[in-house]
Amino acid sequence: MPNLIGKNGRLFSDPQPGADEVSFKVDNTSDSYYNSPYYKQHQDQVLPIPSPRAKPPRMNLSDVLDDPFVQAIQAAKKISFHSVGDTGAAKSSGPATEASVADMMSADIRDGGSGAPAFFFHLGDIVYYFGESQYYYDQFYEPYRAYDRPIFAIPGNHDGVLHDAKGQTLQAFLQNFCADQPGRSPNAGGLVRSVMTEPGVYFTLDAPFVSIIGLYTNVLEGPGVISSQGGRYPVSDEQIRFLQDELTRLKPMRESGQCAVIVATHHPPLSADAKHGGTEGLFQDIDKACQAAGLWPDAVLSGHAHLYQRFTRRTAGHEIPYVVSGSGGFSATPPMVNVPPAPYTQGDVTMEIDPVIQFGYLTLTVDVSGNNKLLTIAFNSPKLGANYDRVTVDLTKSRIVKSGSRVASAAKKAAAKSASKGKTVRPKAKSKTARKSRN
Repeated sequence: MPNLIGKNGRLFSDPQPGADEVSFKVDNTSDSYYNSPYYKQHQDQVLPIPSPRAKPPRMNLSDVLDDPFVQAIQAAKKISFHSVGDTGAAKSSGPATEASVADMMSADIRDGGSGAPAFFFHLGDIVYYFGESQYYYDQFYEPYRAYDRPIFAIPGNHDGVLHDAKGQTLQAFLQNFCADQPGRSPNAGGLVRSVMTEPGVYFTLDAPFVSIIGLYTNVLEGPGVISSQGGRYPVSDEQIRFLQDELTRLKPMRESGQCAVIVATHHPPLSADAKHGGTEGLFQDIDKACQAAGLWPDAVLSGHAHLYQRFTRRTAGHEIPYVVSGSGGFSATPPMVNVPPAPYTQGDVTMEIDPVIQFGYLTLTVDVSGNNKLLTIAFNSPKLGANYDRVTVDLTKSRIVKSGSRVASAAKKAAAKSASKGKTVRPKAKSKTARKSRN
């Protein structure tokens, strides 16, 4: 099958991609900059958000892919796409872990036929540790050289953080994802993927049957920030106004069943990870925008924590999956502390499965071809296999109609078997945990 060519001659993968990289073209030693005087002085400060190139910052999948491709999705009344964050591999052991995920995603495209995912929405931290352009080949272009689809992205904290006063926040991200025109990147090392032309570091991607509102949560290791939070942070409130405006715009389309609405952030509003905990202020900001617009998202996606987690939020008559997938290739998260075993409910949030500390990615599918309009989110892993965990939302009722993981199913079977033999299955001891930490 010939490689895909998009609008204005856009290219997405190499015609004859070579074998996986086993060592870096440019050795990454930038972690040493964490000891720089500038970083130590500014590590607790947010940075200015680059103004969008277009207002409102919005783009359509049809801006990138040719009309016949988009029309085929519309005719099928079904669209799939990939999503994951924290793919950048900065250590010498990294190429193999990132490649394992990228290769499995590329195989989904190659082997998926007409139902293959249409694009990849990246949840940030593309390049570690300071978003440097010289590492884009090893951490982005080379691993995804065979991924024959568009890649959209929001930046993570590592894509924007600076280690000296000479840098410009998000400079390489802007060059590779927010370019004025498609063309080859000088960072691609001869590979042909065209740069992306997003209108800003936060933006809405409208595609058939789904709209994704991607937000930039700034450069702190934690918490994530999208507003001034009443003067607490020296950033404008333009981004939270954008979120509210986009939810208001999408409300009629969502209520008429034309699309699912997804909010994507790098920092997680909810997380049970000890190091990359959920963010109270971000959680509240998203809630305020939803309440003001009168529309709740069908799912909230995030990265940052280097694992997979799935929560259910029950609010305002909705059941909303909050999914953390920062499992794209960077080193695994440290062990969690004080986390009760799943399922565990606190307030209106249930942690549905124990966090999965394995590399992997999400496949999301919106299917409006039948009587029921459905959003399905599946976690896939090179080690654990495809569809290791799944959740399906009935978009008409805003209710979860099916969920579960293979490990949960196995546990239920084991419990049933033990019960049939008269044995008591004792749950693990529970300890206190915070639903949302300030990190």
